[in-house]
Amino acid sequence: MTGREGTPQFIDVTIDRIVGNGKGIGFADGKTVFVSRTAPGDVVRARITRQQRTTLHGAIDEIITPSPMRTEPDIPDPHNAVGCDLMHISYEDQLATKVGIIQDSLRRIAKLDEMPAIEVRPSEQQWGYRSRAEWQVNVPNKLVGLFAEGTRRIVDIDHDPVATEGVNTLLTTLRDDVDAGLVPEAAKEYRAVATGTGFALESTATTRSAMLMQEVSGETFQFSAECFFQANVPVAADLLQGVLAIAKDARQERGIAIDLYCGVGLFTVPLSRLFNRAIGVESFKPAAGFAEHNLETAGLTKTKIVAAPVEQWVGQDQSNYGRIALLVFDPPRTGAGAKTIEGILRLKPAHIAAVSCDPATFARDLRGLLDGGYELVDITAYDMFPQTHHVEILAHLRRRDV
Repeated sequence: MTGREGTPQFIDVTIDRIVGNGKGIGFADGKTVFVSRTAPGDVVRARITRQQRTTLHGAIDEIITPSPMRTEPDIPDPHNAVGCDLMHISYEDQLATKVGIIQDSLRRIAKLDEMPAIEVRPSEQQWGYRSRAEWQVNVPNKLVGLFAEGTRRIVDIDHDPVATEGVNTLLTTLRDDVDAGLVPEAAKEYRAVATGTGFALESTATTRSAMLMQEVSGETFQFSAECFFQANVPVAADLLQGVLAIAKDARQERGIAIDLYCGVGLFTVPLSRLFNRAIGVESFKPAAGFAEHNLETAGLTKTKIVAAPVEQWVGQDQSNYGRIALLVFDPPRTGAGAKTIEGILRLKPAHIAAVSCDPATFARDLRGLLDGGYELVDITAYDMFPQTHHVEILAHLRRRDV
């Protein structure tokens, strides 16, 4: 590491692997070094941006020796690919990297002695897959784009390479509206959603969100643009089939199904076709309302939707529901958390389908379930977000005393 006080410092480091935040990790001069936009096997000179005792954070100043995994992104203008922190790695190696990220969390956080084999399911499309996006807007400076990594600086983009053609059409519309002075100066963020039957372009501050419909695996879901819905629809369909495979195994236990964080019913609706009775729990009331609507439209009348915080609902006495054959939970990136895991353990479902978009919080929640009497059957990864370090995870757990 060189440089004097007040000037940038640099360190040469070999990148060992990619960790959960998408950064490469290496070790040099007795320090742990995290460097953005690297690949395993890279030898880089990193400019240090932050230091915490023996941990350094940096950005690439020079690639001394490139990793064999490195490739040139197959897009016209990489400048537009804000947030695509793995786009410099070949797609096959991206998939392997994501398995490594999950295993790293399982080793460090879940404290697994034996590492399970993890199947990774690829995305049909590596670019142009996102059916929804949120963009930052600065009307006075006529900027429309995304925040640069770790900053509040807007990177102005004219095309989003991971978004679908429909979403990019909405980006063009928004840019034209900003240029024409049709967007209020107070506007800070817009969302765009494009499905096979319609689209929405609206401020995230709107009080009346647009209504949309999306088909996944033969099921039709109505929702508003403000509701969460998986952005990569083909991979969402693959994930749904993974959950249903667990459900078919669990159905032999002759109990009900519970879907926590059920959203607009992506899992709840098809689960209601497999089980005599099901319950969906969702804290966001508009989403819970759409889940009820989607069940009614599908003619599924034996499922109950509860509009309540999951942590609160599982903390109450739910013994009147009887035996639980399957519990599905798909929490936000922050994970389920200790209180929700404790509540799940009290419910004693025979099988659990744990869905997560964050390897670290997934590993933490998994540890709680393993300590509470469950065994891990298998883990599957779904590449919901190609070109980024994000990955969707599905784990099947079973009670040891079943």
